[in-house]
Amino acid sequence: MYLLTTKEKVVRIPPEMLGEDLDEVVNQSTRSSFEGSMESGNSYTILITNVEQVGPGRIVHGDGAVYQNVKYDALMFRPLLQEVIEGTVVEILKFGAFVRFGPLDGLLHVSQIMDDRIDIDQDNGRLIGKDTKRDLKVGDRVRARIVALSINERNPRESKIGLTMRQPGLGKLEWLEEDHSGKETGDEE
Repeated sequence: MYLLTTKEKVVRIPPEMLGEDLDEVVNQSTRSSFEGSMESGNSYTILITNVEQVGPGRIVHGDGAVYQNVKYDALMFRPLLQEVIEGTVVEILKFGAFVRFGPLDGLLHVSQIMDDRIDIDQDNGRLIGKDTKRDLKVGDRVRARIVALSINERNPRESKIGLTMRQPGLGKLEWLEEDHSGKETGDEE
């Protein structure tokens, strides 16, 4: 999910910034150009560090800006299909819950929350199992698996990521703790 990699790209330095400290301008321009952006391969750049200039910059006729090759370390976020994630429920809707993991949100459809029929308590923002009485609400920590992945490179926040908790070892962390404690108690008898 998270990886640290070294990248080499070209950054544009606007003409109005050429009188300032070049190292600071290159650092700032690199961060503003690439942090928070999606790249091919579903990688989201979270943080850029250790920016270095590579060779002399080029001035493009008619533009006046300097195009500088830069090398930098990037902290990348790359969700993978079938990967198990842990996240926080950030929104409850009548059709499911949105879970934030890293910089993205995934949809946990009501059919993928638990092996139980679900009641929707919209007044209190909860999804409740009819038989188990287990509930899911905003702020709950969950463990889920990515089952559908369609990343929008232009606007990562509009990506479509489908999640499931209907497999062993997945669910609200509190439920997993209860299940684990119950099995240990049952084993002692």
